Amino acid sequence: MTDRTGAAVTIRFDDTSPIGAYTIGFDDGAPVGKAEFMDSPVQRGERIFFHTEVDEEFGGRGLAGLLVREALADSIRRNLTLVPVCPLFARHLKAHGDEFVAAGGAFRRANRDDVALVTRVARARRDGT
Repeated sequence: MTDRTGAAVTIRFDDTSPIGAYTIGFDDGAPVGKAEFMDSPVQRGERIFFHTEVDEEFGGRGLAGLLVREALADSIRRNLTLVPVCPLFARHLKAHGDEFVAAGGAFRRANRDDVALVTRVARARRDGT
């Protein structure tokens, strides 16, 4: 896989609980971006994506898009329903949701409970509790 400049990139999957991530980096170094998620503790088979970022110095290279596309493809392989709290995922599914579903994917819109859950878990992680 390559970015817009032709540089080789690698996407890795980290399913650390409660917050996992798909990370992206160049073959010669540490990750420079991530798409964070948590698996719903309430609804089995749902993966909630809530935060995507790429280091500023690597902006404009299409890395966030590569992360989104890999996360979507992996959710199809794992038979998961994607819940986009992250605005990047929500925009992508608004524009390409029909294609995602046609390829075998499933998603639903995020609701207040999803946002509250993600906020609670992220605060606990930040506070070390």
